[in-house]
Amino acid sequence: MTNLLIPALVFAAVLALGGAWVVVLYAKRKIVEERLAGSPGGVLSSRPEDSSKRLSGVMDKMGSVLGSANASQQLREQLARAGFHNPDAGAKYLGAKTALLLAGATVLPVVLLATKLGLSKAVFAAFLAAGTLYFIPNMVVGLRIRGRSQKVREHLPEALDLLEICVSAGMGLDTAWNAVADEIRDVCPILADEMALTNLEIHLGAPRAVATRHMAFRTGGQDISSLVAILVQSERFGTSIATALQTFAASMRQTRSQRAEERAEKMAVKLLIPMVLFIFPAVMIVLVGPAGITLRNVLGKF
Repeated sequence: MTNLLIPALVFAAVLALGGAWVVVLYAKRKIVEERLAGSPGGVLSSRPEDSSKRLSGVMDKMGSVLGSANASQQLREQLARAGFHNPDAGAKYLGAKTALLLAGATVLPVVLLATKLGLSKAVFAAFLAAGTLYFIPNMVVGLRIRGRSQKVREHLPEALDLLEICVSAGMGLDTAWNAVADEIRDVCPILADEMALTNLEIHLGAPRAVATRHMAFRTGGQDISSLVAILVQSERFGTSIATALQTFAASMRQTRSQRAEERAEKMAVKLLIPMVLFIFPAVMIVLVGPAGITLRNVLGKF
């Protein structure tokens, strides 16, 4: 029974991971197809409904029952940096953590007891699995925050170049900001959505510096904080915004090149580990193996 159950569980886990990956790829492709077909969309437009809507409602109800509907300010800010701007994102987040904790604490002991590993080992494995599953949402949110920050950092110099061109052509800063957000939406939707949300805050009465600082906090980018300082200084002292944007974009491109060179220099050090563990042993086997076999045969005759 044990010899068949363990391979079946491994097969089910691999099948579930593969299915989840296929679903994610299909969802991304569906969004791109609808965008190419000309379907309306924007920063405040609703996403296409799918089969996970009911599961999302269950997570929301579970979070509300557990008293997590009013999530802390720190949690809401963290979820906003990860791209979850819905008011009920905190309840869904804590509901998912609770559901994974209960799943690890109830399902796994039954499976382990069926394999006859003993009660103590089953309880220990249940605690370990429940703790691991409980922190999966934390890892997902952390990965999304780092991914969004990286994408914004990569595409911000091009957006600043477009913004500088629009301002130099005589457009107002607000109009140029909207034009750049619409132009880069197909290249970097994350940056386009954040720029549109910043423009919405400005239209609702927030000062430009405050709205842009909110954008810098949501994206976690130090470059946007520097952009805020440049815009505030240009407005305060009456200097040319186009010249300031051009200089700042050039410095950002230089910084991006320096970061690429730094990663290239680190690559040689990082390659030492796979070379020592995998490449060098294979090379030694190919080079020394035949000589070792010949030497053994010769010494075996004496």
